[in-house]
Amino acid sequence: MSYGIEFVPGNINVKQVVNFCKLAESKDIDFAWITNHYNNRHCYPTLAMIAANTDSLKMGPGIMNTFTDTPAAMASFMATLNEISDGRAVLGIGPGDLSTLPKLAISGEKPVARLEEGIIQIRKLLAGEEIKKTGQMQFFDYDGAKLTGVTLPGKKGIPVYVGAQGPKMLELAGKIGDGSLINASNPKDFEIAIPIIKQAEAAAGKKGHDVGAYTAISVDKDKKKAMNAAKIVAAFIAAGSPPPLLQRHGLDMGNVAKIKDALSRFDFKAVGGLVGDKEIEAFTIAGTPEECGQKCQDLMKAGVTQVIFGSPLGPDMTNSIRLIGKYIV
Repeated sequence: MSYGIEFVPGNINVKQVVNFCKLAESKDIDFAWITNHYNNRHCYPTLAMIAANTDSLKMGPGIMNTFTDTPAAMASFMATLNEISDGRAVLGIGPGDLSTLPKLAISGEKPVARLEEGIIQIRKLLAGEEIKKTGQMQFFDYDGAKLTGVTLPGKKGIPVYVGAQGPKMLELAGKIGDGSLINASNPKDFEIAIPIIKQAEAAAGKKGHDVGAYTAISVDKDKKKAMNAAKIVAAFIAAGSPPPLLQRHGLDMGNVAKIKDALSRFDFKAVGGLVGDKEIEAFTIAGTPEECGQKCQDLMKAGVTQVIFGSPLGPDMTNSIRLIGKYIV
């Protein structure tokens, strides 16, 4: 079992992220995942700063995609990060945020096939291969591409974690990934996701897949404060979830529609009144350290092998990291 932590360099700056990562490392957290959104501080320099200021923490983007970044650019960055960190780099990569891509004039077509090609080419480049045109690649049929001015990671390579939600992407994660990053905080979601991954993994003749639960966690000794800090995150997740997922958790579709409407009007006071225990329970891990610890244990029992402590962490991020280190890790 391992533990990770996620930071968004949008609501906090790079120096703050680095300091939080140093604190997380001191609490025996294993991985730091830095989100990638075009409108926030870029994850690449943020990760480089983390690498230069930590000793044992593994780190990587959580997550990049093959629409906004090319496989060659990602391979070059990952090799550089791996060099700076003395072999601690990991790559989180996924299909791309389908709500963000249209804003960038990107259609987001064929995300599964595009991602699979991207991962294949990244691995070839990191292995030192010169990739020659084959006519078999639809998206990235490179013609003589090779990394020449970077230190390559060697036979061990760089672990690739696939950001997965739907069945096709979960299947791809099991087929080609070293691990997966699944945006979920409830065992019910992993009871459906993990068998898909395991079946694809077995069919590919692989083993040792690291199933990452990319949770939304809020920890505080004051349960009410922890629950309140989780409300907005739960609201956004509920508003963006498809009906089958809402039904899986027994949520009131009418209330979710009201939450979505309040969010569209930026009426966060109304959102706070609409989000109840059911929404928080379905989409977050929130409560006292003991309660959150038990919920993390429940995820492990469901087959999760890496629990990732994601936003908001709690009403006070520094205090929450300390509580996580003391009571959960």
